[in-house]
Amino acid sequence: MKSKRIFVKISTPILVALIILQFGCDNKRNRLVVEFPLVSKSIAITSGPKEHLFASYYGINSWSADQRYVTVLETPIKYRLPTEIDPAMLGLVDLETNEFIPLAETRAWNFQQGCMAHWLGTFPNSRIIYNDMVDGKYVSIIMDIHTKQKIKTIPYPVCAVSRDGKEAVSINFSRLRTTRKAYGYGGDGQDARLSVQFPKDDGLFLIDLETGKANLLVSIHDIKDQVPEVPEDGIEYFNHFLFSREGGKIFWLARATPVRNTSSFTVNRDGTNIQRCFPDGWGGSHFDWLSEDELMITGPYKGKDNAHILFTIGQDNYRRLGNGLLDYDGHGTFSPDGRWMATDTYPSKGLKEQKLYLMNMETEAVLPMGRYIHPPAFRDNGKDAACDLHPRWSPKGDMIGFNSVTTGSRQVYILKLNKQ
Repeated sequence: MKSKRIFVKISTPILVALIILQFGCDNKRNRLVVEFPLVSKSIAITSGPKEHLFASYYGINSWSADQRYVTVLETPIKYRLPTEIDPAMLGLVDLETNEFIPLAETRAWNFQQGCMAHWLGTFPNSRIIYNDMVDGKYVSIIMDIHTKQKIKTIPYPVCAVSRDGKEAVSINFSRLRTTRKAYGYGGDGQDARLSVQFPKDDGLFLIDLETGKANLLVSIHDIKDQVPEVPEDGIEYFNHFLFSREGGKIFWLARATPVRNTSSFTVNRDGTNIQRCFPDGWGGSHFDWLSEDELMITGPYKGKDNAHILFTIGQDNYRRLGNGLLDYDGHGTFSPDGRWMATDTYPSKGLKEQKLYLMNMETEAVLPMGRYIHPPAFRDNGKDAACDLHPRWSPKGDMIGFNSVTTGSRQVYILKLNKQ
C-alpha cells in the first residue's frame, strides 16, 4: 500500500484544518482535499464553586431540539463516589445566557453517566426523563422543563430511550453498583440478585413510557451460552445500552465480575434475533450506531490492539477507523448526519492529558480539537470520580459538548463547529 501524507494547517483562536491525503509522492491526480469545519476554542458553559457535568452518558443528546438548553447536574462532591444521601441538582444551562436553571434534586446519579437524562422525542423542547430514588426505589421521572411539573413517575430507572420517546431500556442499577460501582446507584433501590450468576428474571427490560409497563426482553440467563465462562465466585451483568438510529435494534454489553470479560450484543426491538457482535477475545467497550445496521465499537481489533472498529451486524467486514491514528479505546460518537465522528482519549501516563479528535468518515482524516489536563486527584479512587471527556453532539451537528476537570474543577464545555 502506498503511503499517505497528511498536512494540517492550524491557526488560533479558531482552528482551521485543511488536510491533504496524497497517495504516492508526486501524483497530483490522487490528491484529496478534506475541509474540516472551523472549530472554536473550548467554551465553558458552567463555573464554580460547585462541580457540574452533563446529566447523561456520552453519545446521548443533551440539547433541546432548538439547542437553547442542555441538561446538566450540579453537585458539591468532587473526589468520591456519590451515594443515595448525596443528592445532585438536575438543571438546565441556557446557552443564550449560560445561566444554570435548577429543576429538581436526584439521588440516582453518578459521575460517569449522570442521572441518564434524555429529551423525549415526542416533546423535544419541553420534556425530559431522568432517574431518581423515591421511597427507597429507583424510578424515572418525566418532567416538563418549563413548568417544572413532574408529569409521570415510571417505576423503573432508564438507561436508554428510543428517539421517538415512546420506549426505554431499564436494567438493574443495584446489581451494577456491585459489579461496576461507578456506574450504579447507592441505596439498594432494586434487588441486585447477587446470589444468582445468570438470573432468568433480570436483564434488559423494555419500558412502554406511555403505560409505565415493562417487559423482560432479554434475560441475563438467555445469553449464558454465548459469553465466556464466569468464575464460581462471579456473576454476569448487563450495562451500556443504545437504540439504533431508527430505533429497530438495541445494542448492549454483557460483562462478568470479578474477572471482567465482555461480549457485545444486539437484539431487535421486539426481542428477536439476538446477535453477538465480535468473535471471542474481542470484547468491546464504547460504541455508537452509524446506521440501522452499522456499529462502531472500540475493542481489541482481531483480539490484539484496541481500535475504533466499524462493521455491519451479522457480517465479518470489520475495519479499523482512522488510518492508525485512533488505535486506542475512546468514546467515539457520530454526528447526526453521519459525516463525522468525535472521540476522546483517557489521560496520558506522563502529562495526564486527555485529547479530543474529529474524524471525517469519508476519508478517515483526523483533526485534533483540543487537549485537557486531568489532575490525578480525580482518579485516586479508581474511576469513582474520574472525569472522562465523553463527547456528545448537538441535534444540528454544529456543537460538541464534553466534561473536563482541566481547571481543577469539573465543568461543562462546548465546541462550536462552523462550515468554512
